[in-house]
Amino acid sequence: MRLNRPRAASKPAALVLLSLCTVGALSTWFSAAGILPQLVARYRLSGLDQSLLTSSVLLGYVLGTMVSAVFGLADRLNPRRFFSASAVIAGASNLLLLWIDPALPAAIACRFITGATVAGIYPIGVKMAATWARNGSRDGGRSDMGLLLGLLIGALTFGTAAPHLLDAFGGADWRATIALTSGLAFAAAVLVEFVALGPNHRRMPPFNPRFVLLAWRDKALRLANFAYYGHNWELFGMWTWLGAFIAASYQATLGPRAAFWAPLAAFAAIGVGGAIGCVGGGLIADRIGRTRLTAWAMAASAACSLSIGFLFGSNPWAVLALAFVWGITVIADSAQFSASIAELSQPEIVGTMLTVQTCVGFLVTLGAVHLLPPLVHRIGWRYAFMPLAVGPILGIVAMTRLRARPEAVKLASGRR
Repeated sequence: MRLNRPRAASKPAALVLLSLCTVGALSTWFSAAGILPQLVARYRLSGLDQSLLTSSVLLGYVLGTMVSAVFGLADRLNPRRFFSASAVIAGASNLLLLWIDPALPAAIACRFITGATVAGIYPIGVKMAATWARNGSRDGGRSDMGLLLGLLIGALTFGTAAPHLLDAFGGADWRATIALTSGLAFAAAVLVEFVALGPNHRRMPPFNPRFVLLAWRDKALRLANFAYYGHNWELFGMWTWLGAFIAASYQATLGPRAAFWAPLAAFAAIGVGGAIGCVGGGLIADRIGRTRLTAWAMAASAACSLSIGFLFGSNPWAVLALAFVWGITVIADSAQFSASIAELSQPEIVGTMLTVQTCVGFLVTLGAVHLLPPLVHRIGWRYAFMPLAVGPILGIVAMTRLRARPEAVKLASGRR
C-alpha cells in the first residue's frame, strides 16, 4: 500500500535536503576523527582508550541495526520520525562529551549511543532516497537508483573526509567541533520533517521477525550482501589508515611541510576522489549494470591496495595520484550494493534489508580497522595494505555469481 505523502516537493529538492540532513546528523559520528588527536594530547589517552572511543561507535551501530532489523523498525516506523528521533539522541549523546572526561567509561557509553542511533539515520536515509528512484522497466527509460544513492553516499564520503581538511589548516578546537556537530544533528532532526517521500514508499506488512532471515535465505540477496562485506573490509581499512600512510610517506620526503600537505592529500583522495567515485559509479552502473560496475571497481581498488605500499617514501605527487585513484575506485561501487538490495527486495521490506546489510557490513570493518596497526609494526607500510585486497576479490566472485542468476534482471532495469 502506498503511503500518502503529506508534503509536495520536487525530486531534486527532496534529495538535496535529505543529503544535507544525513550529513548533518552523521557529523556526530565522523567528527571524532578530527578531535581524537586533541583529546589524546590533552587527556593523555591510552591506546586502549583511543581504540574504545572509535570501536564503541561501530559496536553501537551494529547493536542498533540488529534491533532495528529484528523488529523491522526501518519499515514499520515513519521514516521521518525515526530519522528525527535518532538525530536528536545522536546530538544529545555527542554534546554530553563536553562535560565528561573522555577517559571515563561514560564517554565510551556516549559514543556507543551515538553509534546505535546511526541505525535510524544512515539506512533510513538510503531508504528515503530509494523511494524517489525511477524504475526503468515500469516508468520507461533507464533506472536512476544507482545515481540517487551515489549522490547521497558521495555527500557522506565528502563529510567523512572533512576532518583531514581541518587538520591541514590547524584543526578546530575540539569543544567547538562537538558543539557544531551536535547543532547540525539537531538541525537535521527538524529539517528532515520537510523531506517528502517518493512514490515508491510502501508500508510494511504485519510484523514478522522472519523477514530479517530473507537476507540469508534469498540467494540473490545473499550474494549482494557478501560482496558488500568484502567491499567494506577494504573501504574502512583504507579510510581509517590512508591518512596515516600519507603522513608517514610525506614526512620522509617533505619533512616539516608534511604537516600541511599530508592531510590535504588525504582529503583530496578520500573526500574529493570519493565523491567523484560515488557519483560517477552511479551514472555508469545505471547504464552498464550493477554487477559489471562493481566488479570493475573492486578489481581496480584491489590493485591499488596491493600496489600503493610500494610508493611509500617516493615522490609525493605519485603517492597522491595513486591514492586519488584508490579513493575513487574504493567507493565507486558502494552505493550500488545498496541499490542492488533495494531492487532485489520486496518494496515493503527494503528498509529492513538495507539495515541487515549495513549491520553485518560494519561489523566486518572492525577486523580491517584493527588489523593494520600490527601489520605496519611488523612488516611496514610497504605491505600493510595488501590484506585489504582479499575483500574486493571475494566481492568480485559474489557479484559475478549474482550476474548469472535470473533475479539479476531486476538490477538497473535489466542491465544486471
